[in-house]
Amino acid sequence: MKTLFAEDLNVINVGLQGFADNVAAAGGTVTQLSWAPPVGANAELGRTLAGLVGNPMVEDANAQAYARYLAAQPRLVDLVLARDAIAGLGGGERRILHSGPPIGWDDMCGPQRGAITGAILYEGWADSLESAEQLAGSGSIALDPCHEHGAVGPMAGIISPSMPVWVVENTEHGNRTYCNLNEGLGKVLRFGANSPEVLDKLRWLGTEFFTVIQAAVRRLEDADLKPLMAQALHMGDELHNRNAAASGLLFKRLTLALLGSDVDRGAMERALRFVAFNDHFFLNISMAANKSMSDAAHGVPGSSMVTVMSRNGVNFGIRLSGTGGQWFQAPANPVDGLYFPGYSVEDAAPDLGDSAITETNGLGGFAMAASPAIVQFVGGTPADATANSRRMLSITLGANPAFTLPALNFGGTPAGIDAVLVADSGVLPIINTGIAHKEAGIGQIGAGITTAPMQCFSDAIAALAATLPHETGDAS
Repeated sequence: MKTLFAEDLNVINVGLQGFADNVAAAGGTVTQLSWAPPVGANAELGRTLAGLVGNPMVEDANAQAYARYLAAQPRLVDLVLARDAIAGLGGGERRILHSGPPIGWDDMCGPQRGAITGAILYEGWADSLESAEQLAGSGSIALDPCHEHGAVGPMAGIISPSMPVWVVENTEHGNRTYCNLNEGLGKVLRFGANSPEVLDKLRWLGTEFFTVIQAAVRRLEDADLKPLMAQALHMGDELHNRNAAASGLLFKRLTLALLGSDVDRGAMERALRFVAFNDHFFLNISMAANKSMSDAAHGVPGSSMVTVMSRNGVNFGIRLSGTGGQWFQAPANPVDGLYFPGYSVEDAAPDLGDSAITETNGLGGFAMAASPAIVQFVGGTPADATANSRRMLSITLGANPAFTLPALNFGGTPAGIDAVLVADSGVLPIINTGIAHKEAGIGQIGAGITTAPMQCFSDAIAALAATLPHETGDAS
């Protein structure tokens, strides 16, 4: 004992940093290990979690879901009107799709309500903003999440029957997914703007532009998306907030496809000019491609793999492969970001949009190591970006060899978020995102980093455990 007290004090501290600080202040050497009880020290949920960690049934199901995700081969096959592709928009019922988990009109954030009223005007269901708002609030128009119809949409995520949508097919499994067109920056519908100039642009996108780009898509010599996305990662994109390289690569393919076509030259020039000056143009295709890959992994009984992460400006929602169409929701976390001059956190809407489907598939915030330039937009340093990508490996089922990161010695992006690992480790999926103004129509006011709420994962693993045989779903 005397020998022990005569030696230099070297302590390993687990948990609260304050204990380590006291040891250091007394002259001791201390190694701090960050640790917290899993799932918020909830004893019952902890027992449920213990029954899922290392569970052979869950591990086998995850292996199957993850293999289906890795095998997916998204291909851009068409650009069509939404009513001709999405069954829920093709009938007689008036329906509009929105981003995020289910939410009623009265509970929606400003940008989403503004975008819905704009879509009603676009469809000709009302002739003024006031009558459009009354119609939306009357319940006579069905409002459904995009994800429940095989679709995704950025920010407000609005898809109405007459809007063009990209059609992406996973040729390995045959499932198809859809996303609307990217309108560019400024006052646009996805941020809730619904002025006459916004609607005029939508009408052009749905007529002349649609005709030109549809012809190009149908003449593409190479419509496979996975190689294009992998190349863009090596060129500085992370395929969520930065799509400059991917948009440029797509532009070349579309232009070559139109050479020799009978498309009107004036219309062709206007359409290609719009694409050329829209660095975010590929985002919507990236989202549909990612949706096709995650949908391939969905529906495996017992799997804790996350196949959807999405936000509606109020709540954050996730879905698991093994729990079918069930949503697990919690209030969306705030965004830690950089704001454009004149704006602050008081002006911001909560996190919004289906674009977190990119992080669900190991891109976006999970691939920030590929995109040092993005940190100037969302905050932080290149070292932070690399650290974020490495950290996400602790909550994923593996690394995707198709999407590699030069900054990580060409290691694959962390992919296949495991709700069990999230709950057990306390590490939350990181998302880089744009920030919308809380009022409709003002638009983007910044960008930053956020995370998914832990409550979503806690609720999800409890629901998953209930689907398993009692002896494997409960460790008590």
